[in-house]
Amino acid sequence: MELIQQEPELASYLAADRVIDHEHPLVRQTAARLLADHPDAYSYAKAAFEFVRDAISHSFDSGDMRVTWRASDVLAQDTGICYAKSHALAALLRSEGIPTALCYQRLGADDGSDSVVHGLIALRLPGGSGWARQDPRGNKPGVDARFSLEGERLAWPVRPECNEVDYPVLYAAPHPKVLKALWSARDRPELSRTLPTAL
Repeated sequence: MELIQQEPELASYLAADRVIDHEHPLVRQTAARLLADHPDAYSYAKAAFEFVRDAISHSFDSGDMRVTWRASDVLAQDTGICYAKSHALAALLRSEGIPTALCYQRLGADDGSDSVVHGLIALRLPGGSGWARQDPRGNKPGVDARFSLEGERLAWPVRPECNEVDYPVLYAAPHPKVLKALWSARDRPELSRTLPTAL
């Protein structure tokens, strides 16, 4: 699949905003801690990915009722769904000058019903061959996402026979449908009922 930049300028994928708030002190502190042991771009990106994947719980897996959406809040509360974890990883990567996009999949049940939009990121490392998607949602039985630039190791490769889709657009900011769901939900059970089913 060919990934398509929503914004032509690479600088757009380094920007800070109120969601990907990589100028926040907690984001900077976390990045500095990771960077101390992983000084080059590749090892830092891999360490940041593994930190978000493993150290921040996916709230559906853990049963956490809180809804987080801002990167610094995800890091402070150590929880979030796929969108929130992607925001945190994007902030950590952008804070160290690694262009990072938000991207999405539409996933569904085996019979093609009950589709839901899943969030992940794509990064572009210096000297690399282009954008590479990574999925920091967190592993569990049946899910084994890994950091990889050679071939995708996502949580869920899409199944076209189940009406699943890889959306090719690389977003510089979270999709409005994603933000609407996160901002309007009072808790995780409510969020689970209002997640977008398509973009």
